[in-house]
Amino acid sequence: MAVQGINKHAVLPPILSRSDKKFLESIQRYIITEIEKVGCTEEGPADEYYIIYRNVFDKVIDYVTTYKSILTLIKKEYDAFIETMKKNQRTTFSLHGKLKVWAAEPTTFVYHRKRIIQLEEKLRVIENNSSKIQLEIDKIKQCRAEYDTEGIKCQVPCKNPSKPIPGMTLQESVNLDDLKKYLKHLEDKCTEMKQVKEKKYVPIQRKDDLEEEIIMLLKRRDVAENMKKELQLRFNELMSLGEYEKAAYLTANSPRRILQNIGTMDKFKDAGRIKGKPFPLLLFFEAIFSTSHAFKSPVDAELTLEGIKCGLSEQRLDLVINWVTQEKLTFCEKAGDVIYDYGEHNINSKAKCLALAQIIYNECGLYKKALLCQCKQGQIHEVMEHIQHVKDLTSDDLLNLIKLCPNTKLIHSLTKEWNGKPPVLSFSLAVLHLFSIDMKKVVIKLLQEINEGEKATIECLMINDPLCSMESWQEIAAKCLQNGFQKLSNNIITILRSQAGVSEISKEDDTVNLMDHVFW
Repeated sequence: MAVQGINKHAVLPPILSRSDKKFLESIQRYIITEIEKVGCTEEGPADEYYIIYRNVFDKVIDYVTTYKSILTLIKKEYDAFIETMKKNQRTTFSLHGKLKVWAAEPTTFVYHRKRIIQLEEKLRVIENNSSKIQLEIDKIKQCRAEYDTEGIKCQVPCKNPSKPIPGMTLQESVNLDDLKKYLKHLEDKCTEMKQVKEKKYVPIQRKDDLEEEIIMLLKRRDVAENMKKELQLRFNELMSLGEYEKAAYLTANSPRRILQNIGTMDKFKDAGRIKGKPFPLLLFFEAIFSTSHAFKSPVDAELTLEGIKCGLSEQRLDLVINWVTQEKLTFCEKAGDVIYDYGEHNINSKAKCLALAQIIYNECGLYKKALLCQCKQGQIHEVMEHIQHVKDLTSDDLLNLIKLCPNTKLIHSLTKEWNGKPPVLSFSLAVLHLFSIDMKKVVIKLLQEINEGEKATIECLMINDPLCSMESWQEIAAKCLQNGFQKLSNNIITILRSQAGVSEISKEDDTVNLMDHVFW
């Protein structure tokens, strides 16, 4: 009984050979590795999974030689089926867009019918008005005919040449010079009236030309609208398929930059990042900037700013350098500020960022910020040459410059003669300003350099100082003494006392100038 209860058809699981087991393990490792490479999730993109498992199928076919022909036919059918599904998907997407257009046609038709009714009503009003006007014209013609038959004629007033000229006295009307002046006045008035007439009134021929021009512009607008719709449809299809590089190329080469706008940029930004592939937004900016020379006008300022931000966020300073030096961009102050700030936070790139920001600031006419970039690059000679040509720089601007770039070499250059021209900044004003904003280290270094020099150096500074007052130099001498520069303090006091006719002044008198005795 026990023997009869045993299932005679039960089959034991196949015993895998070592080579089969090794093959299956390699196949499993390949599947896991490839899925991780493309960054697929558990519900990952069908195309990625399809490519991986198609390669696995090929490997199985190559390994199982006995069933190779049958498996090859099966794979061929599956490939054909998948390709048909993809084609149907693209066709469905295209038909969906057309369906939207067709769905809007009834609404458009209703609007047109409504507009026809409005125009017909307006036409009836115009016809009624025309009838009334025609009746009035007929009445006037009839009245005129009656007057003509009765012999009544209109009396045309004629000017009396013996009357005096309006606006002139009798003495002026017989004076030749006054008559010439009045004639010139009338000629000018006549010329002015002709000019006003030309501006206010347009010949009928010009009206016809303008109407033809309007018709041509409307046709061009319709063509551009149709072209935009076609390009938008191709662009949306590429974006939906994940062909971001092709979509970026299409955008960059679109006629008249139809697709180059903030809306298109937002679509690339919304695409996000894809593991193992370039950032779609960066592809967009690379495409539009690389083709900018093909257009007459440069890329607008808003896209320029966003492109520079994207390049820097991706650590692609090399691309930003290339874009800026192409000179086919529209620069703005914010673009320069973004590059400047990036250099402040990335020490290795600071020199390049300062040079780029300087280019942008100069293009925008922001010379104060351009000077700051030059100062931070150590180009003191170029800064001084630039300052000589900028007329609207004030002492406050220069004080702010040394505050942002506290360089003693710069301060020395600003407070000394330059190419035979007087100093552009007062030395005493600079020193006292730095003390007031708690930049004591810079002042100490500056005073130390002067203290090591000769007495003639400080004397030259004091004499050539355009705003040097006795009180200011006395304050500087006191500061020097407080910080251990006794020699410099003594030299300043000695020079002050050695000036002819100079004596100690009280604090109440703050209008005394060190060089008053020179002018008296």
